[in-house]
Amino acid sequence: MMRVLPIVVKRWGGVMAAVALVGCAEAPIVETKPVPPAVEAVIPEAVPLPETAASAAARAYYAQVQQGLLAQGLLRTDGGGTDTPYTDRMLADNFIRVALYDEYERSNDTTVQRQTISTLRRWAAPVRVGLRFGASVSPQMRATDTARVGSYLQRLQGITGHPIRLDDNRPNFWVYIVSEDERQALGPVLRAAMPGLTANDVSGITAMPRSTYCIVYAQSAGSSGVYTAAFAVIRAEHPDLLRMSCIHEEIAQGLGLPNDSPKARPSIFNDDEEFALLTTQDEMLLRMLYNPALRPGMTEATAGPIVETLARRLTDGDGYALAGIEE
Repeated sequence: MMRVLPIVVKRWGGVMAAVALVGCAEAPIVETKPVPPAVEAVIPEAVPLPETAASAAARAYYAQVQQGLLAQGLLRTDGGGTDTPYTDRMLADNFIRVALYDEYERSNDTTVQRQTISTLRRWAAPVRVGLRFGASVSPQMRATDTARVGSYLQRLQGITGHPIRLDDNRPNFWVYIVSEDERQALGPVLRAAMPGLTANDVSGITAMPRSTYCIVYAQSAGSSGVYTAAFAVIRAEHPDLLRMSCIHEEIAQGLGLPNDSPKARPSIFNDDEEFALLTTQDEMLLRMLYNPALRPGMTEATAGPIVETLARRLTDGDGYALAGIEE
């Protein structure tokens, strides 16, 4: 049996003037059937389609969102600095909260925000990312995003030591960059990629509210904690930095860091949007996640002592690690 484990979303809430962010969320779902070998792009045409009114409105809205965030000094791209130090204890606690907790409980009909303990999850097979674009996405944006995603995957492979690459032929991690209208038509391809999803699960993408920037679903083999498939959706209407922020966060969380924590800083695994791109602490969290001393399915009780040891090593003992300074 296959089981869809995390649903992670990046969302905004509150009035535009405040640009208050809710952040990422994760929730367990029901068991499902095995995933078929491949899913084709929903809209494979090469010639961009004209922008619809709904997509134009979304583009204008998210441009305002990004502008508001930047005006507040958010969406940092520096990875952290001397203003964001953290200790080995903080690193270990952040790992436990981000890797071993779920933020949402999800049923056939509802999604409820409730922090619950889970188990460690990650990939065992090579991660083969299939990047799919809607027909509305321009050739220039496709080329830019493809290059950036490919470079980011190389970085993630170097951090984790796990095979992660672009693979259009045999993807097991689909990343769809689509417009408002194209996203609403993703139901059939989503069901094909992850059979057994409920109507509530599918509508989480096809009826995604504008407060949700992007989302990723991941699937494991039974209760093993071993991921076998993932499916991410990113809005094509996002301006450049917000779109890259979604790419960084959803792919990283789809590797096995599904939760967020207000205490994680510097980190994209936080709901405050201070950082747009993967930070140095996030790199440490990913290194810990794919360290062979840890195994999928571990609980907090069994993983905790190992996590503390790994955190001490990464921060050179009990001192502070200054984000932005390489290990």
